[in-house]
Amino acid sequence: MKRLFLLSLFMLAAATTYAGGYRVSLQGQRGLAMGHTGVAVVNNAELAFFNPAGLVFLENKINASVGVSAVFSDVVWQNDEFGQMARTDSPVGTPFYAYFSYKLNEKLSLGLAAYTPYGSTVEWEKDWPGSHLVNDIELAAIYVQALASYKINDNLAVGGGPIYVSGSVNFNRNLNRTLSDLEGNRSNVTIDASNVSAFGWSAGVMWSPVDSLRVGVNYRSEILVEAEDGDADFENVPNSPLAPFSDTQFDATLPLPAELSVGVSYQLNEKWLFAFDYNRTFWDVYNSLDVDFANQPTERDSFNPRAYEDSNNYRFGVQYTANETFTLRAGYYFDGSPVQDGYFAPETPRNDSNNFTGGLSINVTDNVAIDAAFLYSRFKEIDATYSPDPSEFPDYEGAPFGGSYKSSAFVPGLGVTIKI
Repeated sequence: MKRLFLLSLFMLAAATTYAGGYRVSLQGQRGLAMGHTGVAVVNNAELAFFNPAGLVFLENKINASVGVSAVFSDVVWQNDEFGQMARTDSPVGTPFYAYFSYKLNEKLSLGLAAYTPYGSTVEWEKDWPGSHLVNDIELAAIYVQALASYKINDNLAVGGGPIYVSGSVNFNRNLNRTLSDLEGNRSNVTIDASNVSAFGWSAGVMWSPVDSLRVGVNYRSEILVEAEDGDADFENVPNSPLAPFSDTQFDATLPLPAELSVGVSYQLNEKWLFAFDYNRTFWDVYNSLDVDFANQPTERDSFNPRAYEDSNNYRFGVQYTANETFTLRAGYYFDGSPVQDGYFAPETPRNDSNNFTGGLSINVTDNVAIDAAFLYSRFKEIDATYSPDPSEFPDYEGAPFGGSYKSSAFVPGLGVTIKI
């Protein structure tokens, strides 16, 4: 049972990096509507996230963009061998973003960004067959970034800045499949870590070889989030030497992987703009997670295999300027999963997905526009287990858990763009 408890903390870390089962690609309504492209698109202050080098190419002195999305997700698990089925009953997630830039002169712009690339809530049905792995997860992670964008010449600019991350997470699971107190209440543990912080950075470059073509590159560094003195609270545990659980603290370091994005945009004419982004996330840094517990023997610390692989995203977008009031957008992106066979877990039910997007902007005045977007994510149905290869991870102990998973998400969003 100690091993199962330790395993749960590893699952907590996985949820932190994947935000309840998928990467939250919701960092701007205009970019999202175009398949979440933007590395080479000069459109509004969303460049603070997609490629800060482009901020200096914005025409106005002051640019701001704020928005929020509503994440409606659904995951269904089924085990045909035992005739079991369960699904999530998760509340609506609300990731947000806020970007601001100020042009000091024709060569230099400064900016500030706040966004939530990881953040969600997942709740499974009470006492479902996988409750010994996870019952519910609640996660919030906020990135705050100071930015500078410098124009080397009329066609070339660079930009970037430091990133500060602040977050919290709450996680609950049953201790095993059968343990309960005298009243029949299932024994469970709640893991809570708040005020978790870390630092990173991003840097980008944007080049326009001809007026109609832009090329951009943006790199976001790996960020190591260190959870220290988190709380582990046990409930409904019977008073027995066979269940020696007591409240304690834990430390863990969770890697958020580096990302490299390369983009191209082409302005066909005054009405049509096309964009393509390629994104590679360096998940191979996430080979395992070690968790250290206070007041516990060394052998009771946790070694949890993950063996993630680098993943690729391919994003396509188009924009059509209908008139001075309406601009229409549409897009698609393929999101590849880093999870290998044998390492699929119910608190991160994420696999390859096809993602369809659309939206529009309405220019309310010359200085204010309303931006709307939607995303529909369809994850490939998968029959998978979490059962690490003993030849690669001989120290891991834990029973396998598997079944088939169907996952989807629908995300509408609304934002405001201001330029002065």
